[in-house]
Amino acid sequence: MVRYLRPAALSAAALVLLMATDGAAARSADLALTAARAETLQLRPGVSGHLAPGSRGAARGSGLPGAVTVLPAVPVAAVAAVVPVTVLADPGRALLRAVPHERFAGPGFDACSAPPLEAMRAWRASSPFGAVGIYTSGRQRACGQPLLTADWVRQVRALGWRLMPTHVGPQAPCSTNPHKPQKIDPAKAVQQGRDEAAEAVRGASAVGLGPGGPVYLDIEAYPTGDPVCSKAVVDFTLGWTQALHASGYWSGFYSSTESGVADLSAAVRAGAAPVPDALWYARWDGRDVTDGGGAFGDDQWTVHQRVHQYQGEVHDTYGGVGLDIDRDEVDAVVAR
Repeated sequence: MVRYLRPAALSAAALVLLMATDGAAARSADLALTAARAETLQLRPGVSGHLAPGSRGAARGSGLPGAVTVLPAVPVAAVAAVVPVTVLADPGRALLRAVPHERFAGPGFDACSAPPLEAMRAWRASSPFGAVGIYTSGRQRACGQPLLTADWVRQVRALGWRLMPTHVGPQAPCSTNPHKPQKIDPAKAVQQGRDEAAEAVRGASAVGLGPGGPVYLDIEAYPTGDPVCSKAVVDFTLGWTQALHASGYWSGFYSSTESGVADLSAAVRAGAAPVPDALWYARWDGRDVTDGGGAFGDDQWTVHQRVHQYQGEVHDTYGGVGLDIDRDEVDAVVAR
């Protein structure tokens, strides 16, 4: 997953300012931008802004609705170019209320390739972990998945493991990751998100993971400071969430607290929707908690909706079997 973290205070505040949907939000966002600039200069500002949610419009059209353009009322003096908030209708959300789902709270891990069944048996008997992240789909997965089959999933679940399916598709337009060259097109971000969701549903279904569970979108860390890049990531995620809901799956989002998480949190404050149901945030601070550590709002993703990847690229051994993993603390919906 994420292999580097970069500062994002200025980027997130700038995105909020660009996406603010009323005058009050714009003024608060201006304060946040000022504070972020001061933080960049290693000052200690004494002000902060609370960002009011933006207004939302009704979608038009048939099938999966298109984006609704909500024009922000930001003073011209505040910003030279205004990026409108994207709000999508979310009819599939109602479907999820009728589908049983399962949550897990406790230690988990993720590995680049699905581990052998022998390892999963040994670790289930002797490790503290109860959940595992698996890469079920995506053209930009870093590792092959020769063992990840419907039978592997069936046997692992029978052992008591809870699963967190993950999809790796196009990355941020400004990404510098040489191993993931496919990027989001800002002009097509919403539709690309929907398309990736359809692929993710096929991937989950192929290994026996049906509706009522989540699929987490993996957006690797990217350079901050480009509002167009940030908005493309957000719009992609909104399209992803809308389409997953329409298929009966919960929407998950994974990224670094310093880039993707910061941008998504800021966009949600500004009124972007629909919001992913679970946030898997990467902050390698060694703290096996899901309190957010101040990386996003205390009022965001609060009801069993968080996974914290708190340590990465470690080698653990349990039951005589060693694996290279990232460690996670989980309090969120898992696959059924």
